[in-house]
Amino acid sequence: MATNMLGYKLVTKQTQAGGVLVQKLMIAESIDIKREVYVSIVMDRESNGPVYVVSPKGGVDIEKVAEEHPEAIFKEVVDIRAGPKREQLERLAKGLEFKAGKQFEDGVQQLDRLYKLFIGLDATQVEVNPLAETPSGELFCVDAKIGFDDNAMFRHQDVYEMRDLAEEDPREVEAQKYNLNYIAMDGNIGCMVNGAGLAMATMDIIKMNKGDPANFLDVGGSATEQAVTEAFKILTGDQQVKAILVNIFGGIMKCDTIAAGIVGAAKTVKLSIPLVVRLAGTNVEKGKNILKQSGLPIITAENLDDAAAKAVASLRSL
Repeated sequence: MATNMLGYKLVTKQTQAGGVLVQKLMIAESIDIKREVYVSIVMDRESNGPVYVVSPKGGVDIEKVAEEHPEAIFKEVVDIRAGPKREQLERLAKGLEFKAGKQFEDGVQQLDRLYKLFIGLDATQVEVNPLAETPSGELFCVDAKIGFDDNAMFRHQDVYEMRDLAEEDPREVEAQKYNLNYIAMDGNIGCMVNGAGLAMATMDIIKMNKGDPANFLDVGGSATEQAVTEAFKILTGDQQVKAILVNIFGGIMKCDTIAAGIVGAAKTVKLSIPLVVRLAGTNVEKGKNILKQSGLPIITAENLDDAAAKAVASLRSL
């Protein structure tokens, strides 16, 4: 079994299209599974705190269970200042159909400990799927996923030292070095924007113009010329990207600063694909002059819709 896994690519819904090279295996003792249940805790904005989400139907996508069997989903909102109450844990244990006696008490204890782990690690999500019941009635976590709050990373260096960068998209890892927020997508128009909301609006308008964004890339409000250059390297390093759209609203980051960064980056990476730039906000005229005097074939746009249309049109001329 190990021979058939090590050195091969694992392709799942959670990996990039080309899959991830299997370099390590974890070997665990096997158990006989009689029944599988689902247990999770998530940080829920609507509830202003943690929420248990459990179901006696485990081992499958919880979204599918919620859609087909909503009556099999049980939730408990937790007061983050006090933690879960005993009666809440008992209601969850009943919903999970744990048998009265030792299994029920064990289940209540595991639910309580899971919350302590969730809070102690500053997690945003802890999902155990499945929590398995053996023929003898014991409960074991067979598979789990934990999502962490990046803002609390400094408190959990021991956990983050276990991070395996080989399991992640190398472009996203590189972007993090320069405080760039990058997520790869399937399209061919690379996007570089400042601000998450503006980035999402940019992707939407590209789609409305019959184009396909290749990524989400937010350079933030205080990106340096070096960060902009690295952003261009990441975009041009993606073989799918056939054009780049830069959409910047100058506020904290002034338009002339970003324009100088764009020109420097384009020259550094020897940009050979169409580049569409839309600038607005502080020092916009200075920024436009820098682009105009650069001698580079930069396509400028007056507004976001114009920029998206020109980016899509530039692909047709290739």
